[in-house]
Amino acid sequence: MLAVYKRELRSYFYTMTGYIFMAFLFVVVGIYFTAFNLSYGYPLFGYTLSSCAFTMLITTPILSMRVLAEERRQKVDQLLLTSPVPLCGIVLGKYLAMITVFAIPIAFFCLYPVILSMYGEIAWAQTYAAILGFYLLGCACLAVGLYISSITENQVMAAVLSFAVLFVFYLMSGVESLIPDTSSASFLALTVFLAAACFVIWHMVHTFVIPAVFGVVSEAVMVIFYLVKPQVYEGLLQKILELFNISSRFYDLTEGMLDLAAVVYFLSVITAGVFLTIQSIQKRRWS
Repeated sequence: MLAVYKRELRSYFYTMTGYIFMAFLFVVVGIYFTAFNLSYGYPLFGYTLSSCAFTMLITTPILSMRVLAEERRQKVDQLLLTSPVPLCGIVLGKYLAMITVFAIPIAFFCLYPVILSMYGEIAWAQTYAAILGFYLLGCACLAVGLYISSITENQVMAAVLSFAVLFVFYLMSGVESLIPDTSSASFLALTVFLAAACFVIWHMVHTFVIPAVFGVVSEAVMVIFYLVKPQVYEGLLQKILELFNISSRFYDLTEGMLDLAAVVYFLSVITAGVFLTIQSIQKRRWS
């Protein structure tokens, strides 16, 4: 894993990818820091970072788009798949290289509150909790981009898909407000999700029996619950969509003290992204 990590980390600075990523973050955060904190005298650096959360939609796909897609396109991934390094070590090495590059501007952002403290009192705990949240938000977005990069061999397609998925996550609060919280709406939406899940299972196993049995049994259970206790479905869809609302957890960290629930959520997203990436590559290895 260490060899993969070093190789990936060097690759970001042999090309312009790492420099473009960091430069964009420095420019955007610097503009908001100058405007809000220095010019207007706003004491909370977390407010600046919350205003810069949209940069994750642009910067993280830049960093993650080539991590697996380019190697797959050039057929270099076959060397990694047949190497003695465990697949988990390969994926973790690549992911750790990405979050190390991301940690460099974060380290500089830790100095911004020190500059701000020269002009007055600031809330140190809240400020650094916001910086931690910004870093975890980026790590979660990079985990999503890592997985998407593993399912395509086109860098541009990986970047576009990562941007699209993260954009939907970013707008999840607005999407939730547009959907009625009635039992019937949740039941219909879950039926559509079940059909999509069955299609994914069919694509993975290439047999009709398993997804058909899974779909029929699951739909039967859903119908029984809907007929016996329909109030279970009230607002259920909103609760499910809230699981994908990454930005709201980041705002929880910027508005108060350290929120352990938000930290656990981000770590769960990171774990899920790395796990799905390993499974995606594992499937390709044995196919």
